[in-house]
Amino acid sequence: MGKVFCFRASMAVVVLILGFCYGFAAAAAEEGKRTYIVHMAKSAKPAEFEEHRGWYDASLKSVSETAEIIYSYETAIHGFSARLTAAEAEAIESTPGTLSVLPEMRYELHTTRTPTFLGLDQNAAMLPASDSASDVIVGVLDTGVWPESPSFDDAGFGAVPSSWKGECEIGTNFTKLKCNKKLIGARFFAKGYEATLGPIDESKESKSPRDDDGHGTHTSSTAAGSVVSGASLFGYAAGTARGMAPRARVAAYKVCWVGGCFSSDILAGIDKAIEDGVNVLSMSLGGGMSEYYRDSVAIGSFAAMEKGILVSCSAGNAGPSKYSLSNVAPWITTVGAGTLDRDFPAIVSLGNGKNFSGVSLFKGDSLPGKPLPIVYAGNVSNVTNGNLCMTGTLNPDKIKGKIVLCDRGINPRVQKGSVVKSAGGIGMVLTNTAANGEELVADAHLLPATAVGESTGDAIKQYVFSDPNPTATILFQGTKVGVEPSPVVAAFSSRGPNSITQQILKPDIIAPGVNILAGWSGAIGPTGLAEDGRRVGFNIISGTSMSCPHVSGLAALLKAAHPDWSPAVIRSALMTTAYSSYKDGKLMEDVATGKPSTPFDHGAGHVDPVSALNPGLVYDLLPQDYLNFLCALNYTSGQITSVARRNFTCDAQKSYSVNDLNYPSFSVVVDAQMSSTAGSGSDTVVKHTRTLTNVGPAGTYKASVTSTSDSVKISVDPTSLTFGQSGEKNSYTVTFTVTGMPSNSNEFGRIEWSDGKHVVGSPVAVSWT
Repeated sequence: MGKVFCFRASMAVVVLILGFCYGFAAAAAEEGKRTYIVHMAKSAKPAEFEEHRGWYDASLKSVSETAEIIYSYETAIHGFSARLTAAEAEAIESTPGTLSVLPEMRYELHTTRTPTFLGLDQNAAMLPASDSASDVIVGVLDTGVWPESPSFDDAGFGAVPSSWKGECEIGTNFTKLKCNKKLIGARFFAKGYEATLGPIDESKESKSPRDDDGHGTHTSSTAAGSVVSGASLFGYAAGTARGMAPRARVAAYKVCWVGGCFSSDILAGIDKAIEDGVNVLSMSLGGGMSEYYRDSVAIGSFAAMEKGILVSCSAGNAGPSKYSLSNVAPWITTVGAGTLDRDFPAIVSLGNGKNFSGVSLFKGDSLPGKPLPIVYAGNVSNVTNGNLCMTGTLNPDKIKGKIVLCDRGINPRVQKGSVVKSAGGIGMVLTNTAANGEELVADAHLLPATAVGESTGDAIKQYVFSDPNPTATILFQGTKVGVEPSPVVAAFSSRGPNSITQQILKPDIIAPGVNILAGWSGAIGPTGLAEDGRRVGFNIISGTSMSCPHVSGLAALLKAAHPDWSPAVIRSALMTTAYSSYKDGKLMEDVATGKPSTPFDHGAGHVDPVSALNPGLVYDLLPQDYLNFLCALNYTSGQITSVARRNFTCDAQKSYSVNDLNYPSFSVVVDAQMSSTAGSGSDTVVKHTRTLTNVGPAGTYKASVTSTSDSVKISVDPTSLTFGQSGEKNSYTVTFTVTGMPSNSNEFGRIEWSDGKHVVGSPVAVSWT
């Protein structure tokens, strides 16, 4: 597994750094050892062992007299985790029945308006009845839960579903009474964390399911929070808050701590969630960029998928860089982030009479009515990176009583304001650099502050640098709705192509992920800073961490309406009904470029849950299809067994093709070097086969194709498909003929099937590599 991303706004960076320092001494105490996850072939258990745990113990003792099992896994994988030296890990890898020994990796964490924005409020009659909705259980792997949040009120809920096998674990500041008919389960997993970083400091965070960070409460309440009237953050985004599936049950699995999230704990959480009986699994954390048989999130998610559990994961916050996606396995629903039609304007009014719009969630004593002196941080610091307003870099004598203009980058946005305030500054304007462009993310700053885009920041700097006595003030204008265009793709949202398997188009979809209001922990302020003594019931934050639980909750709605739908069918319904253009016909924008976004940015498009309830046709996938996909990747039997948890051998007589995975999108990869050998001017032909299943009334669907380039010709055979009854299947083949595309270029298109009532859309990306 490779590097993993923090999938929310940068609040947690400070405490994560503290966690790294705290863990250094503990790790040094066991110098030479680290945690490894040992994957075992279940079928290879010798007959003398009645249970697999006994076999695991014996295997471990054969290479180490002192090592002990941290976790024994039964569902997500077959195997265990333990602290080993490199030599011991190498030795156990050669013992009979061992598939692989992988070093543990550190993972990190990546509303009132969204129901209306997504059309849920106006279409309540189309949603499933409350009884069926309350049978669906959403499991959330995150930082835990704040059970006292009104988002977990169980008023009106009936008995816990009989299928539920989970429990409410006790621990620091947490008893079994904290769970109820809404929050039906809460567990915590810290053994992997403690094996690496030492014991949890219970004076600073709860060794229990309790959420001292806020992230887990925010994601859980976004997915399935109860209806709460009068919700807001300091009056911003005021209204009735509710999760996407407010009648669904919530089960919290705390796998993330101050020092991060560790793969052994994550696997243990997935293991229990599957056993407990969740229907949807939501993970707003990073899965790295490794082959699927080395990615713990991908492996655990495969086991969940086989049990009929839809797994929704955040795409990452590494955009707008290409190839920046995480969680790209085809059995995972990968979610990027878009904006809402809501904003929190805060105007910078300059002494030259010009006004510039920014955003802010500041609530407190406003600036004096008169203009104040404004200075650029880089000019009031004695260090080279003073423009970033990092701790200890500003000269108090030069900023006291002034507004400070800081550049965005490296340290958390809200921390910059704290640095300005502690140095005597009275306000802050935070300007984007080229890395963030015109994207605006609102924060609950500790002092009067606003964030502006790069071009606005450049204009303000020009005034500050040219005027001998520059002045400014900040005017806060509350909440504004109806902002257009919306949605647009967030600049931070990670982008394709898929770095592991480019023939699988990712992300799958985007959902609201910017300035999202949801429940919050009572243990920490809205900025996440230690010096922030404010406490709020709801907070507004941004990230693909916020978009992921939107899709998790919508998946729960679809599961309630269609209990027989597989995870692949639910994902297909969400993808094929998504939209990538506005009502006026213009293509969805990418805020990073100001130009139309592409399927590498938005996947199939922005989720449209009301249409997804009745998609007409769907693309289904069975576990066997994914195993064939792994065969097409030329995985060895051992590598496939690591993912599938059972013996599987690819048929040497069969021809496997990645292009034939029955995915709702198309990513066509053309090898420029191979094409050039065919001769100048020759065409390259690539074929993809798909099968559609009818989940609506009988009817005939006709195909239509759009392409952005004459270099790519797309033909569908047959051009019409007739379905006589629900459940009937029909297949078709798409032929992509590519002529003369330059190397490393991309073209895009779309394939739609329609019966006049339903539109079943699939994005197309063609890459000349």
